[in-house]
Amino acid sequence: MAPGIFYHDDPAWSDVEPIPQEDGEHPLAAIAYTDEYSEAMSYLRAVMAQNEYSERGLELTEHIINMNPAHYTVWLYRSKTLEEIGADLHAEIKWLNPTALKHLKNYQIWHHRQIIVNKLDSSEGEADFIATMLEQDNKNYHVWSYRQWLVKRFGLFSKPEELQWVEGMIEEDVRNNSAWNHRWFIVMGGRDGKELPEAILKRELDYAKYAIRKAPQNQSPWNYLRGIVRYAKLPLSVLKAFTLEFADLARPDEVFSSHALDTLADIYAEENSQKEEAKKALDLLATKYDPIRANYWNYRKKLLDQPEAVS
Repeated sequence: MAPGIFYHDDPAWSDVEPIPQEDGEHPLAAIAYTDEYSEAMSYLRAVMAQNEYSERGLELTEHIINMNPAHYTVWLYRSKTLEEIGADLHAEIKWLNPTALKHLKNYQIWHHRQIIVNKLDSSEGEADFIATMLEQDNKNYHVWSYRQWLVKRFGLFSKPEELQWVEGMIEEDVRNNSAWNHRWFIVMGGRDGKELPEAILKRELDYAKYAIRKAPQNQSPWNYLRGIVRYAKLPLSVLKAFTLEFADLARPDEVFSSHALDTLADIYAEENSQKEEAKKALDLLATKYDPIRANYWNYRKKLLDQPEAVS
């Protein structure tokens, strides 16, 4: 094992009196920190107590983050130090990149990155780095959340490059629900409830249908398709002809998508004269195509008999 980094015999820290952690006389569950980590934290407490913002303090936070990247207080102190000493924020991004790749699921890294990029007032290079991160895990929640922050912060909703990028992610994995969620965000996120232009409405409906035809049992594009119809305040029946391609009650043994059957049930439920057809669709889901959720489908069936049926 490589030797650790210690400060008690470093002349650069000889003026600092470390402050050890105080757990009380009889801690119920004292954490067994390593000597290296305990000492580094004791020096950090000391410099924080003196409100010291310095290069050595920055190096200290880097050391601690390498040992424990989830320590939120250390990240806050690092951010404040960068500001106080006027550090090169481009250099900070260069340091963050391999750190994020090493700790893929760490929230604090992404919060810190937001702070730095916000101060830089530029998203240059961020798209390439996000692509690198998603190569490791294409559904990493923190990365997708950060991408949405970038879109909102720099007004990228209507940028064709953003739509092209997310289409590429969906083409790569049509079942990537994170990519579908991002598409919704960029198409709808900047609209503030405004009506969807006819050309965009058609584009989005066509795209979702295209994706469904590639993988009919994939729930994400079905949810997206229905969401578009709901946003446009259209009746669900506009999807009837398309839905019948995958689930037709006249051919109960040839259902290619339980999601299509679910949608068909809702379409029939909208039409008072078709309630029995809706029940047949729900029966098929409960008994044959999604029996693991039979209780849910049977509950939906009971709702159809109520005055105000809720899908």
